[in-house]
Amino acid sequence: MLADKDLLSIQEVRTKIELAYQAWQKYRMYSQEQVDAIVERMAAAARANARRLAEMAVEETGYGNAKDKYIKNLLNCDWLPRRMRGMKTVGILRELPEERLVEIGVPVGIVAAVLPTTNPTSTAIYKTLISLKAGNGIVISPHPRAHKCTCATVTILYNAALEAGAPEGIIQCIDTATLEGTNALMRHERTGVILATGGSGMIKAAYSSGKPAFGVGPGNVPVLVDTSADLNEAVAKIVTGKSFDYGTVCSSEQAIVAETSIRDRILGLLKEQKAFLANDAQKEALGKLLVTPNFTINPQCVGQAPAKLARMAGFEVPPDTSIICCEIGGVGKQYPLSMEKLSPVLSLHFVKDFNAALDTCFALLKFGGLGHTAVIYSKNDASTREYGMRMPAMRVLVNTPAPQGSTGITTNVFPSMTLGCGAMANNITSDNVGPQHLINIKRLAYVVRTPEEAFEMPLDINKAPYGPSAPAAAGPIDRDTVVAAVERYLASRGIATAAPSGPSCGCESKPAPAPAKSSVVANVASDVVDRFLAKRATGSQGGYG
Repeated sequence: MLADKDLLSIQEVRTKIELAYQAWQKYRMYSQEQVDAIVERMAAAARANARRLAEMAVEETGYGNAKDKYIKNLLNCDWLPRRMRGMKTVGILRELPEERLVEIGVPVGIVAAVLPTTNPTSTAIYKTLISLKAGNGIVISPHPRAHKCTCATVTILYNAALEAGAPEGIIQCIDTATLEGTNALMRHERTGVILATGGSGMIKAAYSSGKPAFGVGPGNVPVLVDTSADLNEAVAKIVTGKSFDYGTVCSSEQAIVAETSIRDRILGLLKEQKAFLANDAQKEALGKLLVTPNFTINPQCVGQAPAKLARMAGFEVPPDTSIICCEIGGVGKQYPLSMEKLSPVLSLHFVKDFNAALDTCFALLKFGGLGHTAVIYSKNDASTREYGMRMPAMRVLVNTPAPQGSTGITTNVFPSMTLGCGAMANNITSDNVGPQHLINIKRLAYVVRTPEEAFEMPLDINKAPYGPSAPAAAGPIDRDTVVAAVERYLASRGIATAAPSGPSCGCESKPAPAPAKSSVVANVASDVVDRFLAKRATGSQGGYG
């Protein structure tokens, strides 16, 4: 039965990617105005259904909460399309008259979009809008646990695109999504690029498919609270970010790192924000619940409310608890709560000084969030810049909740649900991925110079200098210059060359000692210089030995 389902999925993938490809043959000829009209119509349809789709996502997956998933939907159907307005993606992108270059946007073709279960509707909106904005078709593979809400989202977008004049088939959604079917989608000859969101296994499969792929690494976001920060503002924003959609965003805060001198104030402010401070026994129980023996996150705990998580771990918290905080003593496998948790559980690290805080934040990123996101709350710009330079993260956010800052809601990074982590995380980009990543740029380049004008060296091989080096210019060579050069070379080899000399002052001369080794060397070096100059003067090309 499983094999039959895989075969059905593979066949569906082949059929739907062909439909999308045929539609794209028409769509690739659309003007920028036509493309933009389709994107605007899809965005409007998504806005009209944003609340309903958020509720469907929570109902089907059991992850997060509807009010925050609604905001995620708005990020992609309201803020994202507004940021894309006026962006040129097809046809002539720009002309550079002074450089005699014309840049032309070329769509990549069919986008294979693999979707997660944590953000199923918002990611469907995001990937569809940026794909069609870039002049591409798209085939979407939903997560099996989010199939219904994902396909409902895609249907809304597709119908709106058709109303705006898009060719039939340009957007496709796989009804029978299996792992084998998804692999077939990523490896299909018609696939132009992969947009993959999911676990590490899925990302690895995308990068191993032989196709260009955009996938991202996990986040383990440290938050450094500097002593200069407005602590009331910082703690309130951290709780806002960590509680957002019950911690399902990959850029959600995972740890506060601060100096011990402000520990008591931070703990007091956390309590004011309805955070629950776990004791040692509760902390240990949470660690065993959230982290499996093979050091992965327990999927039953992802995106669950704090009160439910506490009950699952065997203790109770007030029903209005915003997040659960656990003070831990280090980073690594011996401290399970120092990893990414995908839930409203925040670890706390208090250290002796700013340098120790930098080291701890670095360790947290290295432990499970290389290249992703880091946050600092500070009023000291020197400290902020030092943090930004030091952290191995491609988004370093300042004085903002992490999910909202990293996705472009509260900062000017590009609005995105795919946050590149760069080469350090084996990602193809460190950018927030947008339509600009789903096009190739063709360049029309006019002649501006001759080959002779491009180089300072002669192009005629017979006129080129021969050998490892050539004199800078013909003419007499100063003997003292050559002697000094020889002496520098010998000195670099540990050979002293200075010969004893008579007194240069008016003092009495003493009998000359026996010739030293350095004196002999100096005499030999001087002789070599004289022979070199003599041969150069006569034009001899013989050796100098």
